[in-house]
Amino acid sequence: MSSYKLVFGKVCHLPVELEHRALWALRQLNLDIEAADTSRVTELHEVDEFRYHAFESTRLYKERMKMMHDKNILERNFKPGDMVLLYNSRLRLFSGKLKSKWSGAFRVVEIHPIGDVEIAAENDSCTFRVNGNMLKHYLDMNDAKVVSVTHLLEPQMLSEP
Repeated sequence: MSSYKLVFGKVCHLPVELEHRALWALRQLNLDIEAADTSRVTELHEVDEFRYHAFESTRLYKERMKMMHDKNILERNFKPGDMVLLYNSRLRLFSGKLKSKWSGAFRVVEIHPIGDVEIAAENDSCTFRVNGNMLKHYLDMNDAKVVSVTHLLEPQMLSEP
């Protein structure tokens, strides 16, 4: 018995022996190093191809989602003299769900090319600029509306001459 086994109760393995066993195990598992190299390269190419297909499917998905969202965007064209409502995003006084966040009616005074609109209150001469995305058309209750009315005839009225 070795003195190491007497003291610790197990066989001593030196690092040189472990390296030799590891090298032996590698040789047993990878009989042909060139075949292992080529299989590793093909696996790397497959990973790259998988990544490319994932990128393409993500790009197509984003394009489809953008097309769906853009389809629902309403184009708002304002002209000077139009009546508009202004979205009040800072209205946090009351947490009422039924309280409208649109204030106004304002009159469009001027439209600037970068998207901002100059508006004024109906009874006030003070004008101010706002983002055109914060406005929507105001439909007044006094505007003329076209209403079509259909009259239903009772069956007895149809039989009388």
